[in-house]
Amino acid sequence: SEKKCKPSLIIENAKSIIVCGQNYNTAYPLSTDPAEPGQAWISRYAWGDDYHDILKKKITELNDFWLQLCEKKYAGRYYVDTGPVLERAWAEKAGVGWRGKNTCIINRAQGSWLFLAVILTDAELPANQMSKDYCGSCTACIDACPTDAILKPYLLDSNHCISYHTIENKNLIPEDLQPQFGRQIFGCDICQDVCPWNRKAAVSDEQAFQPRPNSVNPKLNYLLQLDENEFRTLFRKSPVKRTKYRGFIRNVLIAAGNSGDKTLLSLIKPYTLYEDEIIANQARKAIQNILNLSAIEE
Repeated sequence: SEKKCKPSLIIENAKSIIVCGQNYNTAYPLSTDPAEPGQAWISRYAWGDDYHDILKKKITELNDFWLQLCEKKYAGRYYVDTGPVLERAWAEKAGVGWRGKNTCIINRAQGSWLFLAVILTDAELPANQMSKDYCGSCTACIDACPTDAILKPYLLDSNHCISYHTIENKNLIPEDLQPQFGRQIFGCDICQDVCPWNRKAAVSDEQAFQPRPNSVNPKLNYLLQLDENEFRTLFRKSPVKRTKYRGFIRNVLIAAGNSGDKTLLSLIKPYTLYEDEIIANQARKAIQNILNLSAIEE
């Protein structure tokens, strides 16, 4: 929308944007590390509490402090990954980091494990310098993407992105992409996990981002047994709840099918009787995939 490019349509006479980055990295394994059979993967950013809630509290306090500091002579309005604001574009201009070839903002000390929040104000503040692009000739993220979603440096096709489909897509996921999803059931960290700038990235001291039980390498046989109430309890105040139960189980069934694990068949079969055709169809597909993979192995 026009507001995304013209902050003055959000705050009259807007002159500055204060951009904040919050590290959410934790000292736990990467999705690209060896995993035990039957383990799924939830994106690192969703291991703890919902970042919208955490950052909203922090940015509210910062905004209040800013208004107090300027004796309310200026206006301020904040956003946390919501509203008509291009956070990554403004983060790049503010020098928080540079836009990586996977389109994530990368900071030399924090890596790309950053949540972004912004404050728009009509105060004229001194501008920071834009960060230099330190990606160089590296193409690790492009080479590692299982679905070839990064069409070329700095250009990502969301229609091929695992994160988009497992979080935002509420319908059937294209069958030709499903095998490339592997064990990813919510989001995808692959293009960040292979980034050299994340090898020594700082670890966050924010306790709210520390992993909950069953968030790191959760077992497929456990997830397949969750009913809707158990799903809501397990992921209360978690970003994972965004998929709702229907989307979550759809994703788990895809990962189960990709696993080729015959011990999961008895847990998958009840889903073939679901009234929801997306779930029932995905369950039938998962069973067929497991049988096909088992036949190949034999």
